[in-house]
This record gives sequence, C-alpha cells and structure tokens, in this order.
Amino acid sequence: MRNISNVIEGYLKQVIEVSEREYIEIKRSEVAERFQCVPSQINYVINTRFTPERGYLVESKRGGGGYIRIKRIRLHQKSEVITGIIQHLENGATQSMAEDIVFRLLDEDIVTKREAKMILSAIDRSTLLLGLPLRDEVRARILIAMLFTIQFQSN
Repeated sequence: MRNISNVIEGYLKQVIEVSEREYIEIKRSEVAERFQCVPSQINYVINTRFTPERGYLVESKRGGGGYIRIKRIRLHQKSEVITGIIQHLENGATQSMAEDIVFRLLDEDIVTKREAKMILSAIDRSTLLLGLPLRDEVRARILIAMLFTIQFQSN
C-alpha cells in the first residue's frame, strides 16, 4: 500500500494538472476528510512536497472561509529554471533542499532518472563527510557545477 502522503501529493498534483486556472484552491479540512486523515497531514504534504524548490508557490488564508492556494511555477525554458535554481543556491543547500531541487529537475524533464540518482549520490550527506555549514556550502557548489554543465549542454 502506498504512503498516505504520496497519495495526497499525487491527488493534489493531478488536480493542478487538470485545472483550467493557474492555481488550485483547496480547503485543508475537505482534503483531510477525503483521505480520512488529520488536517495536519495535509499541512505536512503541502509544506514538504509543494515547495519553491519543487516548482510550487503556496498561499494560505486562515479562518472559516480560509483556503490553501497552490500554484505551479512553470518557467518557459529549461535555462530559466536552472538559472533560478543556481541563484537560490548561493547561500548553500541543505540535504532536503538539494533533494527537492533534483526532484524538480526530474519533474521538469531537465535530467533523466539516472542523472538524478547520480546527482543525489554525489550530494548526499554520507558522501560529503564534512561538518556543517561547510557540508551545505560544498553541496551547493557541486550542484551549481552540475547545473552549469546541464544548462550549457542543453542549449
């Protein structure tokens, strides 16, 4: 059986894809009721799976008529995606941030599944046996070097 977080993520991504608008608005309680889980599970999925690194913007309005708005950020050219990611990496990259970036590259068809696995192996904390914050700085430099290679190879 699939993990409930994966199921909720898949559902929300499917709703986004079929939406005629640039965004979707959901009520946390309604989605929680649909999947028979607690609303905090919906928060977890949104906070970890719908991040800017993965290509999403999330807004929320609290209260009785509150909603969560999820918008897919689609840049027109792969080069724009890579440039934006490189700028985001200037201050270092945590393990989870780097993983989200790689998943976005995969989702945007900028890298293949094999390339994504190779990148993830190279930037994993078990490979970079350094203390923090140096490890995050080195991880960002490695990612930036790989992204430059991808960017100028694909143009």
